Amino acid sequence: MLVIGLTGPSGAGKSTVSRLFASFGLPVLNADEIYHALLIPPSECLGELTAYFGREILRPDGTLDRPALGRLVFDRPEELERLNAISHRHVLREVRRRLRTLRDEGTPAAVLDAPQLFESGADRDCNVIVSVLADAELRLHRILLRDGISPEDAVRRIRAQKSDSFFRSHSDYIIENNGNAESLLPQVRAILSETGVAPK
Repeated sequence: MLVIGLTGPSGAGKSTVSRLFASFGLPVLNADEIYHALLIPPSECLGELTAYFGREILRPDGTLDRPALGRLVFDRPEELERLNAISHRHVLREVRRRLRTLRDEGTPAAVLDAPQLFESGADRDCNVIVSVLADAELRLHRILLRDGISPEDAVRRIRAQKSDSFFRSHSDYIIENNGNAESLLPQVRAILSETGVAPK
C-alpha cells in the first residue's frame, strides 16, 4: 500500500489539500483527530500525561484542560519535548494500527495528514511525502481568521515551525497554495498520476 505523508506549516492550507486527496477516494488518517480521540477518558495517553505533568492539566470532569497544559509547556523546550514524546508515541502506534488494517483490506493508497510528520518520526512510515507551503504573510492572515489568536501569537507559532527550505529538502512533492482552491486540484491530480494511484 502506498502511504502518502501530508504535512506543512500552520496556515499553508493542508486541510484543504487533504480534502482533495479524499475526494479522489483515498482514505485519510488525520493525526490531530487521532490524538484528540486518544485523549478521551479512559485514556492511556492522558494517564501518562497526567502522571508526568500533574492533575492540574485535567478539568473537573477528568478531560484534558488544553490551556492548562499549554501554560506548562509554553516557552519550556524540555517540557514541550516531553509532551511531544508522549503524544507522538501514542499517536504513531494508533496510526500504524490503522494503516495495517487498511493494508489488510487491500487498500491501494492512503494519506497520513500530520502537521508534525517529521517530528513524530511518522515520515518513516510513508512512501511519498507531500508538503503544502504558502507565503508567510498569507499564512499569517489564514491563522488569524481561523484561530482567533493575536497577531503576536500567530507570528510566534510561525517562527516556531520548520522552515520552507526544510520542507522543500525533505519532501517528494511540494504543493504551492498561494492562490485559490481551484489551483490545488491540478497539483493533487498530478501527484496521484505520477505515483500511480488511480483516482476514482
